[in-house]
Amino acid sequence: MKKYLSGIIMCLIWNHHYTQTAKKTLPCYDLTEIAKVEPTILYKPHLDASKSFGIKILKDTKTVQRYIDKGRLHSIKKTGKGYRVQKLDYSRPYMVSKAKITLERMGARFSKETKGATFTVTSVTRTLEDQCRLRRVNSNASLGISSHNYGNSFDISYVRFNNTLKNNPKMEKALEKVLKYYADAGRIHYIKEKQQSCYHITVRNY
Repeated sequence: MKKYLSGIIMCLIWNHHYTQTAKKTLPCYDLTEIAKVEPTILYKPHLDASKSFGIKILKDTKTVQRYIDKGRLHSIKKTGKGYRVQKLDYSRPYMVSKAKITLERMGARFSKETKGATFTVTSVTRTLEDQCRLRRVNSNASLGISSHNYGNSFDISYVRFNNTLKNNPKMEKALEKVLKYYADAGRIHYIKEKQQSCYHITVRNY
C-alpha cells in the first residue's frame, strides 16, 4: 500500500513539474491559429508591404537578435530631429534600414513644418511573444499577424507632441500633412487608430 501511494505521489509531482516546465518552454501563441485571422481590406496592404522585405515573422528575442547580427535590423535612437521614442514596454527599438531612414526623414520634415517640434513614437517592432504580453493588458491588440512583427512598422501618437500629452490640433494637422506626403510618394501606408490615439505607419519597400 505504501509503495502504491508513493507511486501516486511521485506521479503527481512529475506531472506538476512537467506542466510548469511546459508553460515556460511552449510559446504563448499558436502560429497556425494566428495565421488564420484574415486581415481587413484596409490592413492587407500593410502586411503585403511587410512581407516584401524578406524578414520572416519575428517570433521571439532570439529571432530578433539573429536579424540584428545579420545586419538586417537596426537600432532606433531614442531621440532624433523631430521625434522622440517613448519608453517601450511591449515593443523593441529596431527596424529594417528603410523604415529607420523613413522615420528619421519624417521627423526632420515634421520639425521643419513646425519650427522644431517633435512627435512621439509609441511602438516599434513587436515579436509574437511581445503581442501575447500586450494582449494581456490591451484587448484591442491584434489577434492575427501584425506588420509590427516584420520590423517595418511603427506608431506615432497624435495626442503627444513635444513630449506633452495634450490634444493639439495644429500639431496633429502638421503630422497628417507629413504622413500624406510620404503616402502619396508611395513610401508608406498609414491608418489612424482612434482607440489607441495613434497613427499606424508601415514603410513600403520603395
